[in-house]
Amino acid sequence: MLGRYEVLAELGKGAMGVVYRANDPLLSRTVAIKTVIMSDDPKELAEYEARFNQEAKAAGGLNHPNIVTIYDIGKSGNVAYMAMELLEGSELRASMSNGRPIESARAVEIAAQVAEGLAYAHQHGVVHRDVKPANIMILRSGPAKITDFGIARMRQAEVKTQTGIMMGSPRYMSPEQVAGKRAEPRSDIFSLGVILYEMLTGKPAFTGEDVTSVMFQILNVVPPPPSSVNPGVPAVLDFIVAKALAKTAEERYQDAGEFAHDLRDCAKQVAATAQTSAIERTAPRAKLDTEAAQALARSLPGEQRADTVGTVSEPAPALGLSKAFNSLDATMKLAAQTGMMEALKGLPDQADGSATEARAMVGEMRKGQGWNKKDKTIFAASVAGAVLVGAVIVFA
Repeated sequence: MLGRYEVLAELGKGAMGVVYRANDPLLSRTVAIKTVIMSDDPKELAEYEARFNQEAKAAGGLNHPNIVTIYDIGKSGNVAYMAMELLEGSELRASMSNGRPIESARAVEIAAQVAEGLAYAHQHGVVHRDVKPANIMILRSGPAKITDFGIARMRQAEVKTQTGIMMGSPRYMSPEQVAGKRAEPRSDIFSLGVILYEMLTGKPAFTGEDVTSVMFQILNVVPPPPSSVNPGVPAVLDFIVAKALAKTAEERYQDAGEFAHDLRDCAKQVAATAQTSAIERTAPRAKLDTEAAQALARSLPGEQRADTVGTVSEPAPALGLSKAFNSLDATMKLAAQTGMMEALKGLPDQADGSATEARAMVGEMRKGQGWNKKDKTIFAASVAGAVLVGAVIVFA
């Protein structure tokens, strides 16, 4: 038992304590109990407990979809505990443990949700101080939730008063925290930027053989742009990550809400680009019959044939030919342009515009003077080719 709570099972264990699944008999609901082992020094215990209660109450006042809800706080012996909502899901750390990047759109969505939760907390005067993948839960239904508000400061106190050394990995700490300065809202933004970098690339932003070398990199080294590590990352994210990871707090996003806004805008751009690319890949394209086009080109006389043959092998998409196309009218225009109207005087003034009449007129034009046998053959082949291509385009 922890207070009124009946412990059902152990869910996990960390440096500061244990997380249990428990039953709240008063409200008949299942909760998660996170314990924090306090100092054994009687002189420090009272201050430690007071600080824990203050931080826990501040965190308990946060009500946001991306922040875990705290129901209750209490103490049992030298163990302080928080009762909070039981989350069905897994830590973000589990999704990042395989060393492979998370798909960009999903990584941006997770980071945006966390940024929105941090923005809400900061507006209410609560700084997390320990934003890292182990403190972000991804629910089975999809949303991300930040955990351990109020406990991070306990960790700092524990490190200072009991061990005198840094506990855990410093990879997600801000430069000011590494330098021993007080954490503030922009420190949380830096930590989230480090997480986003690792989600996008599958690689930590800062690495080293030991804690000291990692701390040195946080203070002095700028990691390569995410898109240079993972070509699948949109270039716009390089700028967002760079701003979040600025070494000085004044050059970073000044509030987490601004960070979340840019991530949301980026997500829209990425989605729009992906949709456009998908449409371009699936859109059908009209095709011209290449063999017919080449045959028509070969039938053209002289210089026109030389200009055309080299250009029809890769035809541009055609919009199509109107069904109102008049073969006879086209033939009459061609006769006028070639000086063959004299040969058509004997034909009726009115014609139905059919292909049959067009062929009859071509026959009359072939009988006219000024045409030798070769020219007549070329002209007839040209008209026949034009009619054939027109039919292919209209009825295909």
